[in-house]
Amino acid sequence: MHYSNILFDLDGTLTDPREGITRSVQYALSKLGIDEPDLTALEHFIGPPLLQCFMATYALDEATGWQAVNHYRERFRVTGLYENRVFDGVEALLEALIAQGRTLYIATSKPTVFAEEIARHFGFDRYFKRIYGSELDGTRTNKVELLAHLLESERLEPGSALMIGDRKHDLIGARSNGLHAAAVGYGFGSREELAGEAPAYHFDTLVQLHEAFSR
Repeated sequence: MHYSNILFDLDGTLTDPREGITRSVQYALSKLGIDEPDLTALEHFIGPPLLQCFMATYALDEATGWQAVNHYRERFRVTGLYENRVFDGVEALLEALIAQGRTLYIATSKPTVFAEEIARHFGFDRYFKRIYGSELDGTRTNKVELLAHLLESERLEPGSALMIGDRKHDLIGARSNGLHAAAVGYGFGSREELAGEAPAYHFDTLVQLHEAFSR
């Protein structure tokens, strides 16, 4: 693990946002007259860009998809942000990486304003040089664009950085920008989804991920 710059996805990689995201999606759907009582049926919303997920899942046009996103944000910015928890072992991993002299970043499809508040509220913002997310208008929700923006802004060589994430979007974004990627199996992407993108590394648990940086 020679990488001097480590890029972390947020949802499903650093935190478990299951309750906040699924309840906010459920709220948004109810505003559109769609009843979805089963929160587990909404877990696939964790990770991908929200607009595309609403449109694809419920066959919405773009205008209605944006209505859903805005309803989602009504609840998420007030309540859903905090219905979240940091995975056990994350802080120990981040402390170890900092002690090794590595520079850490967050790269998430979530709007930067929400990602920054989550990191601040749960107390792990201090580990990261900068948090890169999307804009509220949808700019850079695509991980390919987001990582390209991060690399350019920070003037990072792709070979110096590793992207860590739990969904295929993280791995596709990394590969498209010449980065190696580490898939983590404790988040919300299935083994089949992650293996299909042929990441350089796959760690089933946070313990395995931490151990890889300890060798």
